[in-house]
Amino acid sequence: MSQLAFTAQELAARLGGVLHDCPPDRSLTEVKPLEEAGAQAVSFLANPRYHRKALASEAGLILVDAKAELEGKPRLVMENPYWGFAQVVGWLFPEPEPAPWSHHPIHATAKLGAGVRVAPGATVGARAVIGDRTVIHPGVHIGDDCEVGEGCELFSGVVLYRRTRLGDRVRIHANSVIGSDGYGYATVNGRHEKIPQAGYVVLADDVEVGACVTVDRGVIGPTVIGRGTKVDNLCQIAHNVEIGEHCLIVSQVGISGSTTLGDHVTLAGKVGTAGHIHIGSRSIVSGNSMVAKDVPEGSFLSGYLARPHRQWMECQAALNRLPGLIRRLGRLAKEG
Repeated sequence: MSQLAFTAQELAARLGGVLHDCPPDRSLTEVKPLEEAGAQAVSFLANPRYHRKALASEAGLILVDAKAELEGKPRLVMENPYWGFAQVVGWLFPEPEPAPWSHHPIHATAKLGAGVRVAPGATVGARAVIGDRTVIHPGVHIGDDCEVGEGCELFSGVVLYRRTRLGDRVRIHANSVIGSDGYGYATVNGRHEKIPQAGYVVLADDVEVGACVTVDRGVIGPTVIGRGTKVDNLCQIAHNVEIGEHCLIVSQVGISGSTTLGDHVTLAGKVGTAGHIHIGSRSIVSGNSMVAKDVPEGSFLSGYLARPHRQWMECQAALNRLPGLIRRLGRLAKEG
């Protein structure tokens, strides 16, 4: 929760909106998705797809446009609720100033456990906590307020942005970046305005991340990779993704924002997903597939767009027969 607070009327004045069904003096201290928001939280509705969630939400204030039908709900009507929400995130969670740099590579406020090895050229930021027996190779940067568990190993060039949290026995290979900004922008008057990214990343126990992987921190709240999951080289995991336990994420996979995976999911090489979908536990998606909608548990999908594997194979077989069928039709037309 933010240490800052605004009243509903203050936000209305800043955003240029009109309050409805909301006490002007209501104190608002946090930002949350509709389904998680409580009485002191600001949320937003910018897509009619989430109208039911807005009706069920307990949010203290919902930012909406004039078309939204939310009678009785505390709401602020404004032209661009998505951009309004982004501004509120920035006001409640301003980007902190970096701790002052010193000539010493390990900040004086960092805490290192027993047997930690920090190689030359590595840096550890303010208030970072490193667990026992962790190995930090040359050129690693661990940002302010990071937490790294016991027995971890970070190879050369790894970067942990501030507030990243690693469990025990996590291995991250060379040049991977954990906790960079998510790819979030709102188009305002023809310009792409940046959405502040106030969240963080959590890698649970026994996660292994390959080389040149990027995991973006959440807009609000965490991006999560569950216990025992293995991520291959050259993967992109976007903001607020949640990956379950013991999943296999193979090379060049791209997972779009707010997608969730159950446990024991396999995404083969070059799989892509749309955002805001769920892939059920024990599902397998074969290589070069694109997943655009929710996937039931235990599915085996292939193709672009992904569909049940057997159906995809039948489609491919039919496609391979198409040239011969066209030639036959041509001969029949001439004979007729």
